Amino acid sequence: MSLKDQITEDMKTAMRAKDSERLLTIRMLLAACKQKEVDERVVLDDVAVVAIVDKLIKQRKDSIAAFEGAGRQDLADKEKAEMAVLQAYLPARMSADETSAAVQAIVVELGAKGPGDMGKVMGVVKTRLAGKADMGQVSAAVKAALAG
Repeated sequence: MSLKDQITEDMKTAMRAKDSERLLTIRMLLAACKQKEVDERVVLDDVAVVAIVDKLIKQRKDSIAAFEGAGRQDLADKEKAEMAVLQAYLPARMSADETSAAVQAIVVELGAKGPGDMGKVMGVVKTRLAGKADMGQVSAAVKAALAG
């Protein structure tokens, strides 16, 4: 079963359970997937769906920071709940050590040296580690690998 099919099944389950908050979050995710399919005239595979989930989680993190900064804990809690539902659709993430080791291997493979090669390294890293590792962590690992 593809990830998109799993999300659709989860939506049906949330409907039956009358879990309105979970249902709203899943519908928002499916709407984002459908929008991408319509805009680009493609059928999304699991990698593309994970990329959308990642993007939505990043938006939630940004919103949480903004709401907490403005003293709106009620809205921040709502965003946290949505983020928890979305995170269930992400594959298991790599640990910081695994991410660092993978980045180091790619740097050696490309023969990259110095901060000037960061763009070249990030291009390869993004394709190989998309959905598997937190991109903020990956970026920090690339900077550390190229600085050393």
